[in-house]
Amino acid sequence: MKVLDLQCQHGHVFEGWFGSEDDFQSQKQRGLVQCPFCADDQIDKRLSAPRLNLGAREPAALTASSHSSSVTRPLTTPSAPVEASMLPPALQAAWLELARKVVAGTEDVGSRFADEARRMHHGEVQERAIRGQATAHEALQLLDEGIAVMPLPLPAAAKETLQ
Repeated sequence: MKVLDLQCQHGHVFEGWFGSEDDFQSQKQRGLVQCPFCADDQIDKRLSAPRLNLGAREPAALTASSHSSSVTRPLTTPSAPVEASMLPPALQAAWLELARKVVAGTEDVGSRFADEARRMHHGEVQERAIRGQATAHEALQLLDEGIAVMPLPLPAAAKETLQ
C-alpha cells in the first residue's frame, strides 16, 4: 500500500492510499482522484518521506538542546492573505468534518431553497434544517423578508462517504 501526499491546484493538501504507483496514475488519468475539499481533479504528488517505525526512541531531531531553545514566529502576518496550502492539515480536516456534520444534519432541498425557506417562515410547512442553492438575489430577498440565511460553500467530499 502506498500512502501519497497529494495537492490540488487550489492548494488543498490531503493523503491518498493506492495499491501501487501504477494504480495512482491509472486512477488519476481516469479522473478518479479528486480533492476532498473542492473536487478538483488536477492533482499533483507532493514530496514526502516514508515513515519507518524502528522503535520507541525519540527522533534524533528532538535532542535536549532543541527542547530548551525555541523560536516562535507567526505563520502569517495580519495583512497577508491565507492561502489554502498554508492551512495546517488539521484545520482542513476540521473544516471537512464540520461540513459533513452540516450535510448529515440538514435536508438538501436543492434549487427549491428560497421557496422552502419562505414556506417554513410563513408556517406552511414544519420548520427543519435545510440546505440548498439560491442566487445572490434570492438570498438578499430572503434577508429583506426577515428570513435568516447564510452562504456556506460545502466541499463536494462532504456530500459523499469517505473511501
